[in-house]
Amino acid sequence: MADGDAQLVAAVRAGNLREVDALLGRGGNPDAADEDGLPVLCTAVAAGEGEIAEALLRAGADPDAVGADGAPVLWTTVAAFAHRPVAALVTAGADPHQVLPDGTTPLLRAVEGGSPATVTALLWGQYLPAPELPLARPVRERLLAAARHWYETGAEAELRRRTGATGPAKTSTVDDDWHEVEQITLGGRTVRAGHGAVLTTLEAAFGVPTPLTELVARAVRHPDPGHVDWHESSIRLGRRSDEEARELVTSLRHHPSADHRRFAADVLGSRQYFLKGTAYPHHAEDRDFLAAWAETETDAVVLAEVLRALTEHAEEHPRLEAIGLRRAGHPDPLVRRMVSGCLWWPDRHLTVEAAAALRALTHDADAEVRFHAALILVGDERQDLNGPRAVVRDLVRDPHSPLRGGAAEALAESDDRTADATELLLSLLDTDDRILRLVGAYGLARRDDPRTPEAYARVEELGPIHRPDHRANALEDWRGRNEALPHAGNGSGNGNGNG
Repeated sequence: MADGDAQLVAAVRAGNLREVDALLGRGGNPDAADEDGLPVLCTAVAAGEGEIAEALLRAGADPDAVGADGAPVLWTTVAAFAHRPVAALVTAGADPHQVLPDGTTPLLRAVEGGSPATVTALLWGQYLPAPELPLARPVRERLLAAARHWYETGAEAELRRRTGATGPAKTSTVDDDWHEVEQITLGGRTVRAGHGAVLTTLEAAFGVPTPLTELVARAVRHPDPGHVDWHESSIRLGRRSDEEARELVTSLRHHPSADHRRFAADVLGSRQYFLKGTAYPHHAEDRDFLAAWAETETDAVVLAEVLRALTEHAEEHPRLEAIGLRRAGHPDPLVRRMVSGCLWWPDRHLTVEAAAALRALTHDADAEVRFHAALILVGDERQDLNGPRAVVRDLVRDPHSPLRGGAAEALAESDDRTADATELLLSLLDTDDRILRLVGAYGLARRDDPRTPEAYARVEELGPIHRPDHRANALEDWRGRNEALPHAGNGSGNGNGNG
């Protein structure tokens, strides 16, 4: 094995993306194989190193490479639910319709596997504007039938039928391209329970109309907007501009099930992103509908979703602030978290009443309520900023707060030049979180702190900084402002609390 190939094999085995990129950039062979003849692409996929696999494919690695088990790498990648490498493989030329020895195809295996992200990757790849269709009608019907069977039977029940296993299944919740799905292992086989979303995806790709009531049923079967089935149904309904779809969604406002009402609010909130201009002339009517709904809804979870939908519209509703003021004292923090968005609108100053309500919310028992209110107050230069800034700093100071990352980003971007703020940014460099370290370094760079180069070196200790990233690029901007100056780094952001 050539020295260059050996170096690349070692870097892939070590999961060192930076070294892999460097070796490929110097002309390294993306099809390098180890001492057993296994291509490094297969090594990366087997180790779950998706970014390395994508880097190898960009450099020209063979997308039909064969692993140690004799299976093409696409099969292995599909089985691992590694949707981004799957997309890269398809884009590079791997065939999602290749017939496997058992008569299946990678696409059929993905459909049965229940990961909508993997199915989408096989249909579209990374850059294709539409699936490579038409597939033959029998192929389409087989895929649709498989998705529907798994969905109707249930992932765990179908696994038991296929494997004959009788023991308990191992179940966990995993990410599937920004949304969640249950992953089930039983009898030596693992699937994901996203078959509702898979079926919806296939129907859309193949031009098969889905009954609107069926889309609703698929969503509320997993009553969580973060679930893949709910999300896919919401997208499909959100893109429908016809009167039938609009009537169905608005009728759900009075459904006895809170899950159905919440789904309707979610669709109304997302519709504005998919339907713009003359394609959908009912945006004003939707806002009025949501505002009236916000006055009467009694379920806190649904009400929070209604308020979110109302605040995310492109135009402010005339009663939005009044609705927010009315709900500011709601007993459920889910609702109070949405109130801040009702009291503020871009490009206008806060009213006296809204500012007073927000100041009260900065003392709320719920950290997220405090955070949202503080962010709005620090964005209005007419307010006393000391209190809201302290709220943000306290959240950064708390290592157990789930809001620490967002608060750190807000602090780094802010004009808070107090000594406390600078010390907090420096303290982020001692965490074991690479992103928090990067945020701390970025905040120091924005303040022209002389310790900025050292801060970025601390970030690199935990791994490479991937560009483009405005936080990573801030180091070069800092150098341009400071290193050419005779007294570099002695500006107002030197940590002395001035400014």
